[in-house]
Amino acid sequence: MSYDKNNIFAKILRGELPCKKVYENEYVFSFHDIYPQKKIHILVIPKGEYIDFDDFINKALDKEILEFNRAVIYIVKMLKISNQENGYRLLSNIGKDGGQEVSHFHYHIFGGE
Repeated sequence: MSYDKNNIFAKILRGELPCKKVYENEYVFSFHDIYPQKKIHILVIPKGEYIDFDDFINKALDKEILEFNRAVIYIVKMLKISNQENGYRLLSNIGKDGGQEVSHFHYHIFGGE
């Protein structure tokens, strides 16, 4: 499977679709899910073109992988849901059978209840 440059997250990254941004750096963009499943439901995506977790781990530079994971920790601390508070759930669906709906690697961060 090749990366679809017209997926919804690619369009958000290009500024073609609006979102409620939470955090951004050189490697990562995060925003509120438009259909939240919990009180806090944030999506975290790499700025690179990666289809899923497997693709990200196999193709991303070590620096991208490190900064992506550091961003997740920064975001949960910023939202005050880190393991020092009440905790959170981190989820990535992979492939059709795994429930992935958008073919751009992303984490869901759930918290607040």
